[in-house]
Amino acid sequence: MDAPKPKLAVFKFASCDGCQLAMLNLEDELLDLAGAVEIAYFLEARSKMTEGPYDVTLVEGSVTTREEAERIREVRKNSKYLITIGACATAGGIQALRNWKDVDEFIRIVYATPAYIKTLKESTPISAHVAVDFELYGCPINKYQLLEVLTALLIGRTPHLPAHSVCVECKRRGAVCVTVAQGIPCVGPLTHAGCGAICPAYNRGCYGCFGPMESPNADSLMRHLQGCGVPRDDLVRLLRGFTGYAEAFRSASEKLEKAP
Repeated sequence: MDAPKPKLAVFKFASCDGCQLAMLNLEDELLDLAGAVEIAYFLEARSKMTEGPYDVTLVEGSVTTREEAERIREVRKNSKYLITIGACATAGGIQALRNWKDVDEFIRIVYATPAYIKTLKESTPISAHVAVDFELYGCPINKYQLLEVLTALLIGRTPHLPAHSVCVECKRRGAVCVTVAQGIPCVGPLTHAGCGAICPAYNRGCYGCFGPMESPNADSLMRHLQGCGVPRDDLVRLLRGFTGYAEAFRSASEKLEKAP
């Protein structure tokens, strides 16, 4: 009798579904993955739902309500391995911009009946609420990095993902450094590789979608960019993008904001 396949579950919290779509965009590779695991829960792909426990759980999205905070704890209890995927799940996402502002003011401006809106003051990553076994950054994630992580889990080895910055990807594709050549602010030196240096290749600075690399020196880069004449407020906004609430970016932006 064949051994049962590992159960894979995919859950969504506050997010745009882009990382789940990246998984579906694996296409041929997804068919091989479906043959190796039982896709037990994945509402983006199928209506059939199988109850846990699950061997591997992927979580997209940040926690923005009390209900989500309770639900992620239940997901964690039912998961052997829990992997967060994307900027929202790993760093709070673009919605974490609320964390530096008055959320009640936002609600009053946007909604005709603010009393109906129930939300937390902050958008937080999954790791702020439960233990996470692996984090995969990106907005959206790199589908091949996700495949590498899942394959590694299935065969029992450590995932092999790049530890270098976007700058290395710029060099590999022959893109001229936009900061050196044109003075365009860019956080590529601080950002984890994975996107293929899309923005710098099209003459734009990196926005940090893939989160901080393993050893970012954000303070040093900010001093350099300030020395190039980039206004402090512009640098704060640059750091507070898709992964702005990640520790390395958050602390650097707050230092800039508080500096005399």
